[in-house]
Amino acid sequence: MKIALDGKIALVTGGSTGIGRGIAESLAASGASVAIGYLSDRAPADATLAAIAAAGGRAIALKGDVADEAAVRAMFEQLDALLGPIDILVNCAGIDGRAALSWEAEPAAWKNVVAVNLFGSFHCAHQALARMTARRRGVVLNITSVHETIAWSGYSAYTASKAAVSMLTKTLAQESAPFGVRVLALAPGAIQTAINQAVWSDPAALPDLLQKIPLGRMGQVKEIADLVTVLVSDVGSYVTGTTVFADGGMTDYPDFAHGG
Repeated sequence: MKIALDGKIALVTGGSTGIGRGIAESLAASGASVAIGYLSDRAPADATLAAIAAAGGRAIALKGDVADEAAVRAMFEQLDALLGPIDILVNCAGIDGRAALSWEAEPAAWKNVVAVNLFGSFHCAHQALARMTARRRGVVLNITSVHETIAWSGYSAYTASKAAVSMLTKTLAQESAPFGVRVLALAPGAIQTAINQAVWSDPAALPDLLQKIPLGRMGQVKEIADLVTVLVSDVGSYVTGTTVFADGGMTDYPDFAHGG
């Protein structure tokens, strides 16, 4: 089976590093023209563009803060002008914030996590769906997390925002389905990236993490990226209004494998 996205225009927010970069590269490898959304540091975006070009793909970089409604609107206007009307939006930009128990957290920092993860996803979906519903086609895929379901002490803003994006996904899917547009989410588990290197490179911390994963290993960026590509393609044409978990079984509560 060949996943073909030829002629499709895609935007991947947070597309210059980590999982976002992997998604951008996978979409481009399947034929899509990809816009890579980045916040401020142009160098990783340029590195991603170079990798896509070297593989024969087409991509551009768009600077914009997803938490800023005006910046998102400007980013979509640039996308319209440079590549054309959007077919695929992947909301991957996100932050987890600084660990703090809820009663010790700084409210401004808490709100910033929600602004990026929840409001950022909404601002981008708001722009994309206006275009997609008018053309009666398109796909929005939101990257959430296993923590849309699993509580995580010290990260109440992150878990709350990811759970909220899950319900946002369902509602947007319900609204846009009559217009031929799909909206779904993908929830990664523990994926090996630079952002969590402190855990997977620590001989003491890694075993604790792995015992939470029935498959006994961390996931790889390519596994998430290629699954996203499948889901936004015609192969996933009957999937909408739900979250697909790619977590090695983490949400299967492996501690209960030996009884309750």
